[in-house]
Amino acid sequence: MRVFLPLAAVTTAALLLGTVAGAAPAAAADRNPDGTPLVKVSHGDPYANCSIGAISPESTVYPGTEVEPYLSVDPRDPKRVVTVFQQDRWNDGAARGLAASWTTDGHTFHRSTLPFSLCAPGGADYERASDPWVSTGPDGTVYASGEGVDFTRSTRSALLAATSHDGGRTWRNLTTTHVDEQPFFNDKPSITADPVRAGTAYQVWDRLDNDPPGPSSLDGPGYISVTRDGGRTWSGARRFVDTGAVPNTQTIGHVIVVDRRTGTLYDFYDRITASDDLSTVIEARYEVVTSTDAGETWSAPTVVARDTSVPEVDPNDPSTLLRAAATLPSPAVDPTSGALYMAYEGSDFSGGAFDSVQLVRSTDGGRTWGTPELISPEDVPAFSPSIAVDERGTVALTYYDLRFLKPGDTTTLPTAYQLATLPHGNPQLRTERRISRVFDWLQAPFAGGYFLGDYQGLVADGKGVRAVLTETNSDAPQNRTDVYSGSFRTR
Repeated sequence: MRVFLPLAAVTTAALLLGTVAGAAPAAAADRNPDGTPLVKVSHGDPYANCSIGAISPESTVYPGTEVEPYLSVDPRDPKRVVTVFQQDRWNDGAARGLAASWTTDGHTFHRSTLPFSLCAPGGADYERASDPWVSTGPDGTVYASGEGVDFTRSTRSALLAATSHDGGRTWRNLTTTHVDEQPFFNDKPSITADPVRAGTAYQVWDRLDNDPPGPSSLDGPGYISVTRDGGRTWSGARRFVDTGAVPNTQTIGHVIVVDRRTGTLYDFYDRITASDDLSTVIEARYEVVTSTDAGETWSAPTVVARDTSVPEVDPNDPSTLLRAAATLPSPAVDPTSGALYMAYEGSDFSGGAFDSVQLVRSTDGGRTWGTPELISPEDVPAFSPSIAVDERGTVALTYYDLRFLKPGDTTTLPTAYQLATLPHGNPQLRTERRISRVFDWLQAPFAGGYFLGDYQGLVADGKGVRAVLTETNSDAPQNRTDVYSGSFRTR
């Protein structure tokens, strides 16, 4: 299991990190087996000439790389899509900046820059940025969030937010919702626009406290900041998931989903307890907390599932590290029935040998949860699940898997992105199709492992779902990765 431990030194936390003029027409990627093309959404490099952010001579930036994408669809028009991603990943944490790409027809994407780092025009005063997220409200307001990080001038980490009222073309209301210096470190923010309360959005993250620095001193509660005026102002950050009762415990991966029928908020996350020297995981479990008053108050945690993820590695060479979505939940709510789902990486079905994509469900508002179901193929390592539920209750999951890897091959890692659909969440009715070309994961930038991103994205878009994902390019050191998107029917 990969554990995000805190700032014993700023470089340690940096390893864990993971906007604009210009427009470029989209180009279709190789067609997929079902004939639906993915469309490339990352074009050019707006930060190619930025020299800010090197920590040491060992710091390596991967130019032209786009990783860790997320996306949002306008609920009023599924052709209006905004994707966000890291631009120019560093090996020792975060990226030169965050970028966005938008479309009004679902096919032709145009680039914009997110103002979350000094490399971006008019950007925030941080050397690097990470953890892009985006969500669109019922009135069409697009909310983007990310993390700004300093490495050489200070030890600051900040939660940032911006809004767009023109579908991602331009960004305004740049806000620092929270900032800390060592020994505190803010990590893994996400943002959710409330689908029934126009102008309301929620930003959640974990805030690691390593005071005093060293072992036996870790606390990582969940924090929240809320806007109720369309992103013009945000509330002060406050703790809403506590970890203080158990020493050396942190949370990570906070994501809020909202039941449109009732307005109830559900925040999912992973709770990890480490040994006194922070070297060993004692317990890890996914939990959910609930709010029925738009985030003002929250319930006590309910356990969703055990986190049984194991180190992400090349199965033919376990010394080759990968970096995907271990410890990060992907939740969704059925818009019609209110059933809750959570997808995650776990090793229950391999006896602890490797991670598969697993799914759990609750039909009583998160009070109780079923046993894990295996979604990815048996005997094949699978990574980075994303989940969405369409208007008919069809559950869709996307993930990378290694089914094309041949025994003994340690020079390449053939990888493909799969889409599985489960009508009404029934695994017995599961169908699957490949939606990407087969590519070599080992061409990706190396940042604590060969890195496509700590997450990818999937959302419902009316007729089905829309995915966003990272693929590598072979023998292209100045353009190792690109981001692609496509819309797929689920019925």
